Amino acid sequence: MADDFFNNKADFFNRWAPNYDCLLTTVFYQAVHQRLLEYVDLPDGAQVLDLGCGTGRLLTRLAAKFPTLQGTGLDLSQAMLEQARQNNRYHPRLIYVQGNAESLPFAQGQFDAVFNTISFLHYPHPDKVFAQIRRVLRPQGRFYLADSTIGTLRSFPFSPGGIRFYSPQKREEFGKAAGMKCCGHYYLVSAILLSIFAPE
Repeated sequence: MADDFFNNKADFFNRWAPNYDCLLTTVFYQAVHQRLLEYVDLPDGAQVLDLGCGTGRLLTRLAAKFPTLQGTGLDLSQAMLEQARQNNRYHPRLIYVQGNAESLPFAQGQFDAVFNTISFLHYPHPDKVFAQIRRVLRPQGRFYLADSTIGTLRSFPFSPGGIRFYSPQKREEFGKAAGMKCCGHYYLVSAILLSIFAPE
């Protein structure tokens, strides 16, 4: 059943990938990313993970702002990753791999920062995702979660399995259960809220 869920999600994004970077999403994500970058602080040579990286736009912007950054983008959709690799101007500083956010194929404490931008709403088990992020974060690392807060624990049949929106309080509960504290919440664009977490 779980495999069917993730296969259906992957198929959905594979079909969307060729048209994902349309004008509307381009303008929207650019605005979100520009505001997000105002809150990002990374050490020299930072190792960064972008979960649900899509076509790689956030990592591209991070690599431009932080010239010593090493980034890995992970996505469920092979078609999205193909787009990201074709547009990768920072190889080998940036690489893209296929994987599932609930079982990250990375070592414990591998990353200085993990980003998840408008992707968290697709995850069926957000508690597992938080636990995996905590595992791969270094002790001084940060998790930057940016997603919509429209509604509270509501589900919509937008994509296979629906999508879910979580309040700031619910995000903090996920973080606490995974051993992370919330450092603050910041609205970026409209209802897109950035929540920053650090290991406890």
